[in-house]
Amino acid sequence: MTTDTPRPPRIDTSKAHPARVYDWLLGGKDNYPVDEAVGERLPAEARDAARQNRQFMHRAAAWIAARGVDQFLDVGTGIPTEPNLHQIVQRLVPSARIVYADNDPIVLRHAEALLVSRPEGVTDYIEADVRRPDKIVRHAREILDFERPVALSLIALMHFIPDEQDAHAIVRDLVATLPSGSYLVLSHAASDLYPELAAQVTAEYAKGGIRLGFRTRPEVARFFDGLELVEPGLVTATQWYGSDPAPEQPEGSGIYAGVARVP
Repeated sequence: MTTDTPRPPRIDTSKAHPARVYDWLLGGKDNYPVDEAVGERLPAEARDAARQNRQFMHRAAAWIAARGVDQFLDVGTGIPTEPNLHQIVQRLVPSARIVYADNDPIVLRHAEALLVSRPEGVTDYIEADVRRPDKIVRHAREILDFERPVALSLIALMHFIPDEQDAHAIVRDLVATLPSGSYLVLSHAASDLYPELAAQVTAEYAKGGIRLGFRTRPEVARFFDGLELVEPGLVTATQWYGSDPAPEQPEGSGIYAGVARVP
């Protein structure tokens, strides 16, 4: 089952948008010249980071679904790129319910066409900004049962929220709504792993009108305050394999990633 509220998309093609730049980095076609211009100026490692983020999301979602969690709230969804989160989860739990949220209308437009649930389950979508966590949770409660565990997915999102917009408080407010046994899945660009590359990426995004707030490992770890990090803890995206052994020589990554349980 799929639920949606059709509306005419209000797509601003004069300014680059993170979801569309990310789509370009993944080799997608759902972007505009302003987004492509940003992507082309980025170092080649930016494409690697986009791919690594996506692969981490696949592994983390499958790991959580395998532990019986059948409700997911994915904020900062991005433009659908198969396999999507609900496809990963519903392979294991066909009745799973997934709510997607993003603040770019083009994501909603594609979601209505492509994010189609299995008949036993549900997918739903909301055009909303993570800086309004109350709006996201209010809508999610119509689909998800917040009396049972929910997995909150924030993949490559919070580094688009600079410190003055209080990114840590936003995540804290979202996590506070989750019952015991829920999970937070988060990946975040690092400022301290490859500092020169991080500075270059930040500068190129800024030219496209997109502000970034890359963070150090301790700053990323703060997003998990009060939660129980699961093994292997807060590592790079290419080192996170849950209970499975990671590759002996994982690919280098400038992305921190972790999964934590709500006690």
